[in-house]
Amino acid sequence: MEKERLIVGQINGVFGVKGWVKIFSHTDPRENIFSYSPWQLKVKGEWQDVKVEDFKLQSGGKALVAQLENIHDRDLARDLMGAEISIWRDQLQQDDDEYFWIELIGCDVINQDKVLLGKVTDLVETGAHDVLRVKGEHGDLIPFVMDKFIVNIDIGNKQILVNWELDDESDEQA
Repeated sequence: MEKERLIVGQINGVFGVKGWVKIFSHTDPRENIFSYSPWQLKVKGEWQDVKVEDFKLQSGGKALVAQLENIHDRDLARDLMGAEISIWRDQLQQDDDEYFWIELIGCDVINQDKVLLGKVTDLVETGAHDVLRVKGEHGDLIPFVMDKFIVNIDIGNKQILVNWELDDESDEQA
């Protein structure tokens, strides 16, 4: 079985003359991207392992920069521009009742009446709670609140069971 690769960020710039690169991170908090090693970078269509030698938060913590193994020159760093950063799925640690957003993307969303509402295309942070963005015939924004709207998550079968009524001229939800 092939190992599963998760995209956790991208190289989006160069920093200085010694080969440091700017990092756009999909992790939360953003600097958690540095918790994983090695990374795999997709450069010119090919994945290659790379180790992070050092990293810093720049501009008052707003920008992430990293020094990568064997990249000590601005020109070499420039060749990495746009490279996706991935890690292996088995590098993540989680409890049985925890889910990573990436695992929820693509799941079918079914209500308790067995109606397929659509597929999860995104999750949105709203401050109060996260929201599933469901696209399909009965797509909607569904609050990610366990035991109220989210009844069950079956990652293995890529299915989420929700307590969600179809919109029938009323904006009220169960």
